[in-house]
Amino acid sequence: MINSLYGKSVLDLTELTKEEFLSIIELAIAIKAKPEAYRGVLAGKILAMIFEKNSTRTRVSFEAGIIQLGGQAIVLDSKSTQMGRGEPIKDTAKVMSRYVDAIMIRTYSDQMVAELAGEASIPIINGLTDNHHPCQILADFQTIYEQKGKLEGIKLTYIGDGNNMAHSFLLGGSLVGMDVSIASPKGYEPKKEFVALAKKNAKISGSKIEILNDPEQAAKNADVLVTDVWASMGDESEQKEREAVFKTFQVNNRLAVQAKKDYLFLHCLPAHRGEEVSADIIDGTHSAIYQEAENRLHAQKALMVKVMANL
Repeated sequence: MINSLYGKSVLDLTELTKEEFLSIIELAIAIKAKPEAYRGVLAGKILAMIFEKNSTRTRVSFEAGIIQLGGQAIVLDSKSTQMGRGEPIKDTAKVMSRYVDAIMIRTYSDQMVAELAGEASIPIINGLTDNHHPCQILADFQTIYEQKGKLEGIKLTYIGDGNNMAHSFLLGGSLVGMDVSIASPKGYEPKKEFVALAKKNAKISGSKIEILNDPEQAAKNADVLVTDVWASMGDESEQKEREAVFKTFQVNNRLAVQAKKDYLFLHCLPAHRGEEVSADIIDGTHSAIYQEAENRLHAQKALMVKVMANL
C-alpha cells in the first residue's frame, strides 16, 4: 500500500482524504498495541518543534513520541529564535528544511503556518492554530473508535465556544460520516466557512451537521459529549464576560441525561471544573479524558511515521 502522506504537510483536516485520516488512526492503534514493533522507525530523523503558544500534551506527546520511534526533537520557543525578531518566514522555512526532517508548530496564525509549509521542503505539522487542532482530533477519534467500535454513524455533540476544536470536530466528523452537533451561545458559533466545508463533506459521507444555540437540544441522543474551556488561549481577557454568556452551556448531569445512557465524555484539557464541565461528569464513569490524553502520544507517533517514513 502506497503511503500518500509521506513528505506531506498536515495543516488542517481538509487536506486529508477519509482514507488517509483513517489510516493514521489505524496506525495509532497498532502502535499503541505493539510500540516495540515501531522502535527505530524514525531513527536518525529530527523534528523541530516551534512554540508560540504554551503546551503540555502537544509538546510531551511529540517529543516523547519521536524519541520512542528512534528520532530526536529540538524544541524552539519562537520568542528566542530569529522568527521572534521578525525574520521572514520564507528564510526560516528554507533554512530549517536543510537542518531537520519535519517541523511541528503550535501558534496563533493559520496564515503563518500555511506560508511556512509553502516555503519549506519538509513536512509541516499544525500542532494548533486559532482555527484548527487536527492532532487533537486524531487522538479524540482514536478514543471514540476504541470505546464505540466505529466512527461512522456516531453522534458527537460539542458544547461551548465555536473555536478551533469546534472547527476540527466539524471537519473530521463530516469526513468520516459522523454526525456532529455544535451548541454555542449566539455570537460564539463556529466560523461559517468551516460549517460550509463540513456540510459539503457531509453530503458525501452521509453525516448530519447541526449548529444550534440550545445545548440540551444538541445533546439529544448523543453518543459522545465534548466541551472545551470557555476562554481559549488569546481570549483570557474575556474570561469574566464569557462566564456570564456560557453559564447555561456547562456539561453537567442535567445536560447529560439528554445523551444516550452509554455516552462518552471527552475534553482536550486543560479543564476548568465547575465552569465548562461539572466535576462529577469529567471525573465520572463516562469520562475517558485520560485515555484521550494518552492517545495524543499514539496519534502523534502515527502521524510522524506517516509523514516522515516512506513505509
